Amino acid sequence: MNLELVERIVNALLYEGYILYPYRASAVKNHQRWNFGIVYPQDYSLAQRGAEASSMQTECLLQGNRLDVKIRFLRLVAREVGGSLSPLMDTQEAIGQDFHAAELLEIGAPIPDTWQEAVEREVDAPGIDLSEIVTKPRRITFAFPAMRESAPLLDSGGQVAGVVARRQQFIEGTVEVSAEESGDGLFKVAVRILNLTPLEDAGRKSRDEVLMRSLVSTHTILCAHSGAFVSLLDPPEAFREAAAGCRNIGTWPVLVGEEGERDCLLSAPIILYDYPQVAPESAGDFYDGTEIDEMLTLRILTMTDQEKQEMRRVDERARQILERTEALSPEWLMKLHGATRSLRQFESEKQ
Repeated sequence: MNLELVERIVNALLYEGYILYPYRASAVKNHQRWNFGIVYPQDYSLAQRGAEASSMQTECLLQGNRLDVKIRFLRLVAREVGGSLSPLMDTQEAIGQDFHAAELLEIGAPIPDTWQEAVEREVDAPGIDLSEIVTKPRRITFAFPAMRESAPLLDSGGQVAGVVARRQQFIEGTVEVSAEESGDGLFKVAVRILNLTPLEDAGRKSRDEVLMRSLVSTHTILCAHSGAFVSLLDPPEAFREAAAGCRNIGTWPVLVGEEGERDCLLSAPIILYDYPQVAPESAGDFYDGTEIDEMLTLRILTMTDQEKQEMRRVDERARQILERTEALSPEWLMKLHGATRSLRQFESEKQ
């Protein structure tokens, strides 16, 4: 298993749609983000009569009886930028009674915009013996506590002129792994993710409020111990019926790793083929699965100084895109212009 290759693919998909060109918080397309792999709180799903899913299910086939399961998702962080009515207050006082949210403060230096950041979270279930969970599924519960932290914004005189506050909401859920025998040495494995986060008055919550209690960009990664997964896109004839019986909800499992390897499966919320790859010419993520690296690179380079300054205010990921793009050499820009993956001979077909 090429773990580096697998991680690169997973990380690219995990942040799919995190921020889109023109990479500014004011851009209309960045006002409604997080459109992939959302597992909403069950209370919200019920309030929406099932229109928004509170679970995700992966089913696949494994020739073997032992595997590791890992769930990865993003947990949102609300970042608010605000000021205080009294500039002499310390940080804690500033985020108390006199704190007032503001889209932008003028303190003589660039400051962050109000924005939804994200942090990665994992839930691991290693060393699962499938013969043991045929009769009793394995359940893994998880919970992440609420959090609030703040940092001061200082003016040119060193006074507290504002505050950057970050908060996260409580999240809890369950991962259920089950299996059933589907033939000699073949198991059908099911991994179900449920968001059990309590949400009072769910029908009246805004999308942003609900997303703060949701699992975002949720992915499932399954790794076999001395076993092999069966491709659900192109299963061998002997396994076609069993593959057709696999029911995947909100996700799409494919083989991942080096071509021909079958010990790792990635179940992602977007449609992929077996063995997806990141183009070697790409210098880094642009957070857009339909990206054209050369086009986005050239567009970033033509931004005005004011547009670049706004891009820097978004967060560290946006700043990295800008700094990486501005540092590209002429040789690397030429690599982006075009690449030949393979040459095929058609002479024999013509004869």
